[in-house]
Amino acid sequence: MALLKSGSLWRQSSILRRWKLNWCDLWIDGSFVFYKTQSRRDYETKVNLKATCVNVKSGLECPNVCPPESHPRENLLVVYLRHGNMLILCANSEDEALAWKLTLMEAKRNPVFTYNPYDDTYQTVPVDSHNAVYIMPSTGSGGTQHVWVHRDTYGDNFGEQIALGLLAGMAAGTAMRSLLWMPFWFC
Repeated sequence: MALLKSGSLWRQSSILRRWKLNWCDLWIDGSFVFYKTQSRRDYETKVNLKATCVNVKSGLECPNVCPPESHPRENLLVVYLRHGNMLILCANSEDEALAWKLTLMEAKRNPVFTYNPYDDTYQTVPVDSHNAVYIMPSTGSGGTQHVWVHRDTYGDNFGEQIALGLLAGMAAGTAMRSLLWMPFWFC
């Protein structure tokens, strides 16, 4: 698994609203992991961005959030999750907050498959089982990088499949209802 970004961020606790410094790792599969220390022995929280992230805002886009002492508002970073939850973070500088925002948004939406040179295979990190991107590394310095995108059209006519399933279910229900009343016709 490839690491997209790693570093220390201040994180506000959800219950007591206290700020604490955590070491954070953002993995290519969208896992955002918070550790107590840089040693990464045990993690405190893990968030799957691909499944739960709705939006990411940074700096002055976060008007109702107070940063920790000695940090300006420009360093803030708010990750909006599903069901109204928020992950409130603070970086050490405005540039670092913007870099985290861009990397979080990239991890949220882009599926990437990585090449493992040790065993000459592609390690997949799928968003779902229907879309895939394969990247072949360049050969030598200054070479071109080839990207193959494979997209299955399974989900394109999903509404039509639901409508056909409902229609088939109604037809089967009508046929079963008429068969259930058949014994009473002969009495």
